[in-house]
Amino acid sequence: MFEKILIANRGEIALRIQRACREMGIKTVVVHSEADREAKYVKLADESVCIGPAPSSLSYLSMPAIISAAEVTDAQAIHPGYGFLSENADFAERVEQSGFVFIGPRSESIRLMGDKVSAKQAMIIAGVPCVPGSDGALPDNPKDIVQTARKVGYPVIIKAAGGGGGRGMRVVHTEAALLNAVTMTKTEAGAAFGNPEVYMEKFLENPRHVEIQVLADTFGNAVWLGERDCSMQRRHQKVLEEAPAPDIPRKIIEKIGERCAEACRKMGYRGAGTFEFLYENGEFYFIEMNTRVQVEHPVTEMITGIDIVQEQIRIAAGEKLRFKQSDIVFRGHAIECRINAEDPFKFIPSPGKITSWHVPGGPGIRVDSHAYDGYFVPPHYDSMIGKVIAYGANREQAIRRMQIALSEMVVEGIQTNIPLHRELMVDARFIEGGTNIHYLEHKLAEKPDLSAKASKK
Repeated sequence: MFEKILIANRGEIALRIQRACREMGIKTVVVHSEADREAKYVKLADESVCIGPAPSSLSYLSMPAIISAAEVTDAQAIHPGYGFLSENADFAERVEQSGFVFIGPRSESIRLMGDKVSAKQAMIIAGVPCVPGSDGALPDNPKDIVQTARKVGYPVIIKAAGGGGGRGMRVVHTEAALLNAVTMTKTEAGAAFGNPEVYMEKFLENPRHVEIQVLADTFGNAVWLGERDCSMQRRHQKVLEEAPAPDIPRKIIEKIGERCAEACRKMGYRGAGTFEFLYENGEFYFIEMNTRVQVEHPVTEMITGIDIVQEQIRIAAGEKLRFKQSDIVFRGHAIECRINAEDPFKFIPSPGKITSWHVPGGPGIRVDSHAYDGYFVPPHYDSMIGKVIAYGANREQAIRRMQIALSEMVVEGIQTNIPLHRELMVDARFIEGGTNIHYLEHKLAEKPDLSAKASKK
């Protein structure tokens, strides 16, 4: 087992990884920008290294700075968390070439899954169902593009091969709009991702977003840890997540879960990963694989009792998985609300000093956050400042506990999206379960008085 791990990230995930390491008796090195010098996890680390000024391009995205920090502190491994360099194959490769262990998949796996075209082709070979669409990247010939769209059937969605995070997508409803949409998406993809390739898929009208969590070791063992429903989204960004997914037959879940585990075995995948699917009319359709720990991993931890971050570390240290598929038991229900420093209905970021901070407690409540009373939320990074997770024996109890937790939580000095979450927890359609990925945006568009209603609760 490692004696010292460098955490190449910030915010709540840096603290989450640090806690996992401390429980395992592993020393931690935290890298930080000048803006994060006073962060809680920096103070708690065994060692800390400032790697640059506030802009992430000069600090958290600087590969030489991070690797140099590992060298001067004699760290043995680097955990990238999520975001920043976590799915950068070049970074994983440079970490290994520099003599450190990258706590994540091999660079080849990251590269394969990072390109959505090659990822889809790999899934087809592995027997994982995919959304009908083009066979690889779209060609330059306009006639071929038109023929592909006619074969797939409108509406279609054009996606960047190197895209992610909800970016690089364009829905096309008519043939007249097709070629212009392809050209625009190619241009945007080249500028944003350095890869102008795009591909085409059938646009599903009312799907849910359901994902499968997997773990795989270097000995050919792989398991799936259940599913998460992440359908409550705005502009392809997840707002809340829950596990298990409501109202999907277990036989269907088990079938797709085993296919994901088998795909890991065939690919020689290593570490934690998540297969993301659209689910519609009883069918799963693969859309992408995230080759890292995800923001919503706590809901899976709550219903399985498995610490995913610690398992990442054990796998990277060369240990075999400590359990088989038959050992994994799913109990209860968990919901996670992402707490963002932003206007709850206009979604404008709200950086600044937190003047009052009180987090909820009680049975089944977990709060993952690096924030505290007096903490200054910097304007340079993602607006998420924490996560509230509620666990119950069933979905009804989990919702009730989340309602209570959100009513107790106090954050003053900045705006947060807590009022939006309070509204969602009493929303009749959410309580019923099974909302599709468009539900929240439609709700926000149809209810201009939502802000006033939530503020009164």
